[in-house]
Amino acid sequence: MVYETGNRTVDDAVERVLAGERLDRRDGLALVAQPLSDLAPAADAVRAHFGDDTVDACSIVNAKAGNCAEDCGFCAQSVHFDTGIDTYGFLDPDEILAAAKRAERDGAQRFGIVVAEKGVSKDQRPDEWAEVLRAIRLVRDETDVEVDASLGILTREEAEILAEEGINHYNHNIETSPRYFPEIVDTHRFEDRVKTLERATDAGMDLCAGVILGMGEAPTDRVDAAIALQEIGISSLPVNVLNPVAGTPLGDRFGDSPQITTEEILTTIAVYRLLHPEARVRLTGGREVNLDPDEQHRPFEAGADGILVGDYLTTSGQSPGEDIEVIERAGLAPNTAVNEFDPESVKARAEMEERERVEDGTPERVETAAGTATSVGDADGE
Repeated sequence: MVYETGNRTVDDAVERVLAGERLDRRDGLALVAQPLSDLAPAADAVRAHFGDDTVDACSIVNAKAGNCAEDCGFCAQSVHFDTGIDTYGFLDPDEILAAAKRAERDGAQRFGIVVAEKGVSKDQRPDEWAEVLRAIRLVRDETDVEVDASLGILTREEAEILAEEGINHYNHNIETSPRYFPEIVDTHRFEDRVKTLERATDAGMDLCAGVILGMGEAPTDRVDAAIALQEIGISSLPVNVLNPVAGTPLGDRFGDSPQITTEEILTTIAVYRLLHPEARVRLTGGREVNLDPDEQHRPFEAGADGILVGDYLTTSGQSPGEDIEVIERAGLAPNTAVNEFDPESVKARAEMEERERVEDGTPERVETAAGTATSVGDADGE
């Protein structure tokens, strides 16, 4: 395949990627400075070459909310910040199964069980650990979706048990570059996150690890985060965009002022595609508030091929029907490889539920896949 934009930097990068070469930090820094008009179609060509013209959908459930001892500056669930969210202990596994069935109905191919804490501890909280495993088994045995988990820092033994139970992807975002990480988190180190990812992959799980854009980082940090993820080895790269939460350090610092433009978001996604040609580059938390409705399809024209559908950890997402329309507007189709579903039925149900909501005068939308969101934001969507 020959792809030419007339931009030597971009064309050279595409040629090398298609030949099987891995781009490095120097390449990333050169690419992030190129015009989006050249980057986007080049990244889309790379996605088409390595992918299948589908967008893979995942969904999550906030299985344990709030009271987290960590001080991540973006997070509404930290005990250090007063954000007013609802807090609760680990959900009953049957509730988690119900959320997974909604995700399956809405077209998700994978379903993530997420907790807000430093780590689910087999030794310190054995009863909770047992409930986690019961939830995994229920979703695994009673749905067609793949079961993923985001349970914080793991020991080697915990990672091995989760792999044996059938966890497909383990999610543990690095959030930002090694340089900028201490500006966002003080209670643990970047290296702590990397160690958990290494333990997860050593145990046999695939890795889902990504970033949050718009936290005050420089474009160089966005590239350095992608290079760090190259070294770790991932198959899914979630790209969150900060939705500032009042009461958190970043919410108080930035207020409602976006720290990243649409062009920067799209440029970063395109560069991530070129640096990670075979990964699912997944658009996740913060997309609805940082991209105008008529622009939400653009990341899928700039190399993205994954999406998080339904509600996020503490915020509501848009309807699964709207997400399918976004995907189709970009000329792609929803992935149905694991969970076969009819996209037209999902769209029709979403339209019917919206009509009923308007007729009834109900201000809130019906539950989406996760169904656990409250009214407060959290950008770390997956």
